[in-house]
Amino acid sequence: MVIKRLLAGIGIGGASVETSLTSSVAVPGGFLRGTVVIEGGDVEQRVEQLTVGLQGRVETEVGDHEVENDVEFHRVRLGEGVTLVPGQRFQVPFELFVPWETPITAHRGRRLRGMNLGVNTRLHVANAVDPGDLDPVGIEPLPAQVAVLDSLLGLGFTFEHADLERGRLARTRQRLPFYQEIEFRSPGRYRGLNELELSMVTDEHGLDVVLELDKKPGLLFSEGRDTYHRFSVSHHDGAGYDWTGHLHQWIDSLAGRRDLF
Repeated sequence: MVIKRLLAGIGIGGASVETSLTSSVAVPGGFLRGTVVIEGGDVEQRVEQLTVGLQGRVETEVGDHEVENDVEFHRVRLGEGVTLVPGQRFQVPFELFVPWETPITAHRGRRLRGMNLGVNTRLHVANAVDPGDLDPVGIEPLPAQVAVLDSLLGLGFTFEHADLERGRLARTRQRLPFYQEIEFRSPGRYRGLNELELSMVTDEHGLDVVLELDKKPGLLFSEGRDTYHRFSVSHHDGAGYDWTGHLHQWIDSLAGRRDLF
């Protein structure tokens, strides 16, 4: 995928920046590789810095409503201190590490509706910073994450929506200022349940899985029965774990046999 844009608006006299990715798909803990091409315009300009980074669309609660903002959560410097001469062409290859905590955007070839994630290329020049454009990327889940998602779908849950929410999940390995929430519609077998919300926080050692049940109104849940479930596994153990049995047992104990008033 290629992005090309004119930068005359920030005083670079018709110069252009073109970013191309060798592959627009990666996994957490992997790499995105590509090339940035800068072509000089009509005037000489000092380039102070060239950077590429990852950013996502994050929801923030403000009073009674939500506001969406683009949040950059990883950036690397490719070069600095170059004078861009009219007509000159620079080609800068790059390798961008994908942080372990990077949210996923797809599962088994299906895009998670609501996710907006990409690579942003920025050119820093004297007294100005190019705001950059987003080159969309796909982040596929790790094997342990795939196993969790496969199990929920196998139990009859259907994917509804995914987003990034500013805030922190208690007692997890979270480092970023936001977390991903994936919403599923509940199957009929769990009569007391409307939806299930899933968050997975990952680092190089493993992942924390956080689940929240959205119960139907008017249902009697036993006192002390928490509708949150949180547990941690290593990448190796998580990939081979019996998620289907574990998740069904927990969900069914809370919502599978509850009756409406």
